[in-house]
Amino acid sequence: MYKKIIALMLGLMTLLMACSNSQVKDGALLHIRLPMGYVPNIQYAPFYVAVEKGYFKEAGIEIEFDYSFETDGVKLVGAGELPFAVVSGEQVLLARAQDVPVTYVAAWYQSFPISVIAKAEAQIKTPQDLKGKRIALPGLFGANYIGLRALLFSAGLKETDVTLEEVGFNQVELMAAGKQDVIVGYIANEPIQLKAQGVDVTEVRVADYVQLAANGILTSEKTITENPQLVKDFVRAFLQGLQYTIDHPDEAYDLSASHIPNFADQDQAVQKQILLTSIDLWRAERLGYSNPQAWENMQTILLEMGLIPQELDLSKAFSNDFLP
Repeated sequence: MYKKIIALMLGLMTLLMACSNSQVKDGALLHIRLPMGYVPNIQYAPFYVAVEKGYFKEAGIEIEFDYSFETDGVKLVGAGELPFAVVSGEQVLLARAQDVPVTYVAAWYQSFPISVIAKAEAQIKTPQDLKGKRIALPGLFGANYIGLRALLFSAGLKETDVTLEEVGFNQVELMAAGKQDVIVGYIANEPIQLKAQGVDVTEVRVADYVQLAANGILTSEKTITENPQLVKDFVRAFLQGLQYTIDHPDEAYDLSASHIPNFADQDQAVQKQILLTSIDLWRAERLGYSNPQAWENMQTILLEMGLIPQELDLSKAFSNDFLP
């Protein structure tokens, strides 16, 4: 009888281990190409750490980083060609408004990370000061664009009240060269780089005027239905990397270096400050948690700007069900 109990317990343990790592089959890892939405950068440290510390491997996943545009990632996930992408919150609602069946399953940034950065002499201190200004941004898409539109809306301004210039991801170089006085960028990137180059700038942060759903992990309804364990495994591995980065920023910095081309040639003080500033935007009592009010606010902004035609079912747009 005793031997039977032991055998039963061992069998149960084996089954539980198999269930907790559903992607490993005969030692093989599930290869996943992950659209990141930006170029290789220290801001992606949680993902790099999750790879280097083996968190994705423990989940049975092998990651290939794809630094294509955010909008491309949304389309590929919605079409079922890829299981995950890193996107900002507004992209989820814009996609669902076009019947693209995607769902946001883990928050990364707890504060919307976009700001308008201006040379100090431009005297831009509030959203109202943007009226009549020429503003450079990567393009009319993504978090930069939506963040700017949200700031304009908060000031009662329209896009026609400013002049927008699409410049790709060259905002820093153009402002440092004196070719742009006002740009849109990430709080933890462009302002830090400009200050390090001796450019005196001011910031108008989106999060100071409105709480919006920020960057996180996107998947599809199809993946959720057909492979919910994969979603849980992926989210768990990412959040392990996020927590480790927050707790061990110096080690996370070193672990990220191999993933960023020519990283050793970059200003290390600037890169470290970018990481520390990013960590302040990631901190939360519960990592990965999506604040429903932030999604309500995002929907309201998009509706009032006319970017989505009607209210959406937000219960399908985001979920906290896959958090550990």
